Amino acid sequence: MDLFQAMRVYVKVVEEGSLTAAAQACSISTTMVGNHLRALEQRLGVSLLQRTTRRQRLTEFGTAYYERCLEVLGLVAESEQLAEQAQGDPSGTLRITAPPTFGSEVLAPALAGFSLRCPEVKLDLVLTNQRLDMIDHGFDIAIRLGNIPESLPLIARPMQDYTLTICAAPNYLARHGTPVHPEDLGAHNCLAFSYPAGDEWRTAGTQWRMTGPEGEVLVDVGGSLVANTSPAIYQAACAGMGIVMLPDALVQRDLQEGRLVALLPGYHLPRRPMKLLYVQDRYRLPKLRSFVEYAMELWGR
Repeated sequence: MDLFQAMRVYVKVVEEGSLTAAAQACSISTTMVGNHLRALEQRLGVSLLQRTTRRQRLTEFGTAYYERCLEVLGLVAESEQLAEQAQGDPSGTLRITAPPTFGSEVLAPALAGFSLRCPEVKLDLVLTNQRLDMIDHGFDIAIRLGNIPESLPLIARPMQDYTLTICAAPNYLARHGTPVHPEDLGAHNCLAFSYPAGDEWRTAGTQWRMTGPEGEVLVDVGGSLVANTSPAIYQAACAGMGIVMLPDALVQRDLQEGRLVALLPGYHLPRRPMKLLYVQDRYRLPKLRSFVEYAMELWGR
């Protein structure tokens, strides 16, 4: 039994509240989680959890052992960081979280260049619209859209703004006509992205804001599809379902090759600021410092 791995799994079981959730968090099977727990209990000679078909709860010893596991694993992580800092070349695992569209369309292709520069660094990429706590989830780097609260104890490096385009497929425009003024959008099937709760762009699912010759314009839009992922809206638009407002990172090639047509060229959409975040104390790690430098070369302002 790998004792440290078993302790890590046990900590996840406690924090996630079930073996199934811990298995998903650790990217292993539920059976393997159970094996780790049984091995720990056999080694210790006492029960850590009281389990029924409906719930689990910690034994008194299990609670004390959980706290001790956190201390031990923290010391192990600090020791590994010390060893990593002593090395001249970047190495180890770099955990990165980023928005799904930017992450898949822009960041992921660029990781090949970083791997050529730093071949000893393993990359763990998590793409989500959720603003996961970097420290709690063990991320070294977070790329975030929108404004970042100044209260966060993080360094925020500005990146190039995240830009959007209103567009539609030629076959949709052939059937329904091409809008020439923002108010024309009210008569069209506008496919909307469902922004997560708390996002400052939450209202963009029903109102599109833009600036033109007459100043700022706010247009009420609606349509037959709302989805929580940009790829879903993108595929529907390419199939001729309706008009969309999507990131340039996703539609730029389609616009160039004519599969989508940019609309309302005299109007500009708001830009979303984008930041690269990291904990200041970890910048001395070669793997993190190398990635920050690489990212700033590509997307820094």
